[in-house]
Amino acid sequence: MVKVDANLYNELKERGLLYQCSDEEGLKKLLESGKPVSLYEGTDPTMDSLHIGHCVPYCILRRFQRAGHKVYLLMGGATACIGDPTGKSEMRQLLSKEEIDKNIAKIKKTLSVFLDFEGENAAEIVNNADWFKGYDYIDFMREIGVHFNVNKMLSNEIYANRLNEGGLTFFEMGYMLMQAYDFVHLNEAKGCSLEWGGADQWGNIVAGVDLARKLSFADGKKREMVGATNPLLLTPEGKKMGKTEKGAIWIDRDKISAYDFYQGVYQTPDACVEMMFAIFTDLPMSEIKEIVGGDIVKAKKRLCFEVTKFVRGEEDAILAQNMSENLFTQGGDDAPVVTFEKNRFPMNICDMLFETKLAPSKSEARRLIQGGAITFKGEKATRFDLMIELSEVEGGALLKKGKKNFIKVEIK
Repeated sequence: MVKVDANLYNELKERGLLYQCSDEEGLKKLLESGKPVSLYEGTDPTMDSLHIGHCVPYCILRRFQRAGHKVYLLMGGATACIGDPTGKSEMRQLLSKEEIDKNIAKIKKTLSVFLDFEGENAAEIVNNADWFKGYDYIDFMREIGVHFNVNKMLSNEIYANRLNEGGLTFFEMGYMLMQAYDFVHLNEAKGCSLEWGGADQWGNIVAGVDLARKLSFADGKKREMVGATNPLLLTPEGKKMGKTEKGAIWIDRDKISAYDFYQGVYQTPDACVEMMFAIFTDLPMSEIKEIVGGDIVKAKKRLCFEVTKFVRGEEDAILAQNMSENLFTQGGDDAPVVTFEKNRFPMNICDMLFETKLAPSKSEARRLIQGGAITFKGEKATRFDLMIELSEVEGGALLKKGKKNFIKVEIK
């Protein structure tokens, strides 16, 4: 029999992993009861890989599994046919069922990084296409749709961008109904009393909790269900780390090199470094605070190594670390250093090339970029409007023209 760790709630709170909760006192009682809880997190397989921002809930589910709780991973084979409108200004590209099935098969392999699919308390994967297949539309609307108020739905921030663009479709509005029903179904079929997800899914998660309450009132069945979220990881520009954002840090090895993965983690904004440590490592919070409270550049380097080791293995972490350290010495001792004031950032790449004298003019800088001759921190620059963030040059960054011209950019 799996032993349950009753200290998980305190662990989640201490590490700042619990952001929103529909019934925090109820969640606390569940996790401190000493009894195993069944919970799930859902994702729509709209691509064939996971990025590091999307994997935050999986890191948290990993803690639930180690604490003795039963974890289910919902692959949205049905909901992916619609696409989540959350935060989107236009309708998502529709995928064929064949594309969705292919994506699910690929993602399953990635999930083993975070969860154990074998043994006494193995995590399980479920697909909502299994229970929506054959569910008559009229029956679904009579049994589920009747409990949703359109005015309340439209006031939800889930639909805000789509409404502002004037393009929200009834097709997309059905997404919330389906995701809400997922929670009710998994409660009845698998005993799931908790749904976990990223903060951007709060509206959909609460919809499931509300649907359960209304169904309980209608049919007299007792359903005790709690929804909870974790904070989101942000890009240096303050946007959610997503599958479609520039510079997504992919989990699959065939989508990103160890070096690019390591460097991607290094772009973590200073304010998010502590949270990244709390999410992706098992270091005690006292040690994390000590690390982050010191030299932030050293803290980021430690973070890069720890996260790369966790996701890709120690061999890749050492390789990426060595490549990153060598990057700053490739120009030799004679590589000139150019310093900038902090208030100059974000700085356009063309301005930087001109002011470091790697380009005699901004027009020449654009020509060099167009010709693929410019590399910044080991990554080829391809856009004239690329903005270099302050976090990208803290600790020094190598700007290269061709193979022999190096400038080390530093902050005063």
